[in-house]
Amino acid sequence: MAIILSNSSSKPIYEQITEQIKTDILSGALEAGQQMPSIRTLAKELRVSVITTKRAYEELERDGFVETVQGRGTYVAHQNAQLIREEQLRRAEEKLLEAVEIAKCAGITQQELMESLKELYGGDDR
Repeated sequence: MAIILSNSSSKPIYEQITEQIKTDILSGALEAGQQMPSIRTLAKELRVSVITTKRAYEELERDGFVETVQGRGTYVAHQNAQLIREEQLRRAEEKLLEAVEIAKCAGITQQELMESLKELYGGDDR
């Protein structure tokens, strides 16, 4: 598992870990049932506190991305298609909100932004 952390990011380290693991799960890079590294192992690999990785795993478990089996470890949870779709939609909306804020600050009209989105999306309505 390749997790890249940035000390210059405005996001906390545990959040960076959580987002990258979610991305790997949603993309299929981490498959359902696959065992995750232990909290201590991941902390050592990333050179961060055990508390940081524990918090990331707790977030992932709360959101249904991993399951912890007492005495056995943490595993990638089986995902249902609707959950994956909702998570991807939420991530897209976050990025779109950022684009809207930038456009407003730059005086770009809604129409100009929509045209850019259509062009980037490939011109169709799918």
